[in-house]
Amino acid sequence: MNRSDLAKRIDHTLLRPTSTCAEVERLCEEALQYHFASVCIQPCWVKIAVRHLEGSDVAVGTVVGFPLGANMPAVKLYEAEQALAAGANELDMVIALPALKSGDWRAVRHEIEQIASLCRAATPPAILKVIIECCYLTQEEKIRATHVVVESGADFVKTSTGFGEGGATIEDVRLLRSAAPPHLKVKAAGGIRTLSLALELLQAGADRIGTSSGVILLQQLEEGT
Repeated sequence: MNRSDLAKRIDHTLLRPTSTCAEVERLCEEALQYHFASVCIQPCWVKIAVRHLEGSDVAVGTVVGFPLGANMPAVKLYEAEQALAAGANELDMVIALPALKSGDWRAVRHEIEQIASLCRAATPPAILKVIIECCYLTQEEKIRATHVVVESGADFVKTSTGFGEGGATIEDVRLLRSAAPPHLKVKAAGGIRTLSLALELLQAGADRIGTSSGVILLQQLEEGT
């Protein structure tokens, strides 16, 4: 895999709660330099990123219901509406974890469907990734959550927020890939700081990598380390 191919599989991420405007601007400059697939930032920085990345090949991504997934559905819907109105074209929403763990799959599905509908109605349509936070789920819950994600009209199922008790694992990516139909993509995120892990996750079936170490991964690729 060459540098360009790897870069286009990376969501260049800065979700630290203390992130500053200057750091977001630097993230965008790095994304432009390396041609990452997107930046993934807190909602408050979307307009800044849109301004910096306008006319480029880098998408602007942000988060919804992050990182716990426990917001009321109407709040998540409003977050999504505001993010899209600000110019975001990729949304990473956290699944309704309390509903999921309570077995209320109808509520889980309905929430995703509503936000997926918003994304499809955007011009151009926005991409929706659903974070299922694998570290809190049983194997059966991971599989069922993946099925609900695709049935609800989302574009990606994503392993982790990076703020939970665990991040992306090879085993989880393989499981999600095997549970998902070909058109549902898989995003691995959380704790991906080395080129070797990123490449293993891609080989296991990930289509995107969410990481704050994107520049380091590309440098490691160029150095052959």
